[in-house]
Amino acid sequence: MMTRHAHRFQLCFRRRSASLIAGLVVAACAVSMITPAAMIRGVKRAEAVAVVAAAKSGATEAERRTALGIAAADLAAKAIDLTYSFDEQTIYWPTDQSFQWRKTKWGISPGGYWYASAVYSASEHGGTHIDGPIHFGRGKNTVDQIPLDRLIAPAAVVDISDHCMRDRDHELTVGDIEAWEDDHGPIAPGTIVLVRSGWGRYWPDKARYLGSDVSGDVENLHFPGIAGDAALWLARRRVAGVGIDTASLDHGPSRDFNTHQVLNNAGIYGLENVANLDKLPASGAILIALPMKIKGGSGGPVRIIAILP
Repeated sequence: MMTRHAHRFQLCFRRRSASLIAGLVVAACAVSMITPAAMIRGVKRAEAVAVVAAAKSGATEAERRTALGIAAADLAAKAIDLTYSFDEQTIYWPTDQSFQWRKTKWGISPGGYWYASAVYSASEHGGTHIDGPIHFGRGKNTVDQIPLDRLIAPAAVVDISDHCMRDRDHELTVGDIEAWEDDHGPIAPGTIVLVRSGWGRYWPDKARYLGSDVSGDVENLHFPGIAGDAALWLARRRVAGVGIDTASLDHGPSRDFNTHQVLNNAGIYGLENVANLDKLPASGAILIALPMKIKGGSGGPVRIIAILP
């Protein structure tokens, strides 16, 4: 039930002029992490501006908390999780250590209260994870050095799933990207480009997802990736990051990992094994990709969410 303070605040806010709302939209975007255009399209989201208006209107602390709660709830309602859970089925590169998790304390303690704790270990590169630029770029940023403004950015989703259904080794081409731009406009610097191959349908079936479920086998891998010339095109556009819903930015048969080399040497990180790309629009979403902050790390697990427009 809405409190008296909240009701009084909403009435006060809704009586404000349209010019005040327009003036506060940009500031509200900083709170809700959505673009001004998305804010304007969603008339129902005017309440999100309330948190900014409250600070300027001398509202009570209770009213400010209510307004902030409205903005937070609006944000959460538009969030999509793009991360696979980590467990014994999580897919790792065939030559890397897989995820291991063991309970150390799990039950009623000697003091009579519940206590749970466990230990885990794994390679930096497995499951939904980030490749820091240093992964294939000598002297480039480690995971902990990637600026936040490159981890929180607009997303462009390029769908090549039709091609991949016909050819499991298909690579994203410059033509695929240019076709996307014909429909949605130029990809701006600082964008996170996500490649949707449709490979998420196979997770966590290692044989179908990788092409082989034999430990250590890197000779028989078959899955989609990104062609080297497309990687160079993206690097020239100065994108913030590139993600894909397969095990690698390079397609399975790659032996030189040229796409990794091109992107990482340009200071561009990679996101691999990204989940639920079929739930995102081609443009308009905001991506938040926050990795485990491993000092000096070449990569690590990452929790990725998208905020829908």
